[in-house]
Amino acid sequence: MDDSPYLPLTGLKVIDLCLARAGPTCVRHLADWGADVIKVEPTEDMRGDGEKRHGFDAQNLHRNKRSMRLNLKTPEGHAVLMRMVKDADVVVENWRPDVKHRLKVSWEDLRKVNPKLVYGSNSGFGQEGPIAKRGGVDQIVQGMSGLQTVTGEPGSGPMRTGIAVGDLTAGNLLALGIMMALYERDRTGRGRWVNTSLLEGLIMMMDFQASRYLMDGHVAKPAGNMHPTGDTPGVYPSSDGHFNIAGAAQNTYIKLCEVLGKPEWAQPGHKWATQKERVKDRVALQAAIGEVTRTKPMDHWIKAMEAGGVPCGPIYTMDKVFADEQIQYLGMAQPVQHPVLGEIRIVASPLTFVGASRAIRLPTPDAGQHTDEVMQGLGYSAAEISDLRSKGAIA
Repeated sequence: MDDSPYLPLTGLKVIDLCLARAGPTCVRHLADWGADVIKVEPTEDMRGDGEKRHGFDAQNLHRNKRSMRLNLKTPEGHAVLMRMVKDADVVVENWRPDVKHRLKVSWEDLRKVNPKLVYGSNSGFGQEGPIAKRGGVDQIVQGMSGLQTVTGEPGSGPMRTGIAVGDLTAGNLLALGIMMALYERDRTGRGRWVNTSLLEGLIMMMDFQASRYLMDGHVAKPAGNMHPTGDTPGVYPSSDGHFNIAGAAQNTYIKLCEVLGKPEWAQPGHKWATQKERVKDRVALQAAIGEVTRTKPMDHWIKAMEAGGVPCGPIYTMDKVFADEQIQYLGMAQPVQHPVLGEIRIVASPLTFVGASRAIRLPTPDAGQHTDEVMQGLGYSAAEISDLRSKGAIA
């Protein structure tokens, strides 16, 4: 139950200069939890985004924001942004590193106007370095981080993941960094530039595979659906589909053997009795488990394993994801009323703040929908707004 009229970030003022996915992913966290986010967009649609505005991707990425169209290449448009910055808490951008300097809206430029400003940047490869100025997109960074070389079936060659994991990771990390900088500002009164990149984020996400190389010199290869270092976790066949079995602890393995009707596999002296032995012979072990599981339906195995204390679960297509009772209970598909599309459903924030609602407050705005409203809030008169529009500074 929502027992508070306020959300955690109510009162936070954010200027969103982002394009593509990584930056908007960051800003979405701030917008969802109460920040007043103004999405600053070019006066001309150079990317064709306008045609996609009412599509599933834009509606999911840019909800809970206001939108204005501003030409930062004009002196007048630049002056408008600087007036906005004076009262802002956060600015977020994900251009190529040199663009913000060319437009004179870098951290160094904006901190002169507002020393308390927190400035967040996402990029493909980092703010400095031999290739920093290149445009970095998710799939390129999946390759450079090593992710594609550990994804897919053995012998299949490099494989990208089914989602833009580099973009999403960088966006999530930047949101975390911004909140850290805001916490620091509460103590020091000073803002901070915080930045990350798709490349750094995905290398962090490589986690134990990266550490495995750095400490042991092991260059991992794809292991398909099976765990890269474990014994039994993986995907197994049933008589009517595939499902997952997880949990590699010795006590879990003993329970698994009991559920499969093969308790002897866990007995002392058996070739698979210890984890060390199982890892060495895991291809044969996994094949043997599969021969048992394929004899009965998935529902049988999931119920039996849940009762026996073995972690397991179905493998869903997206339609079945949102039909699942637990996912429906969690409210991961949130409704929002759109003036053109009617009621639509989009993906909810994955966070829960007890006592605060995570309902979507506003649908994704059309480009420039709130230009006049924002300008009036900055103190511009109707005549000044009309003049700036005639000069191409706003739209």
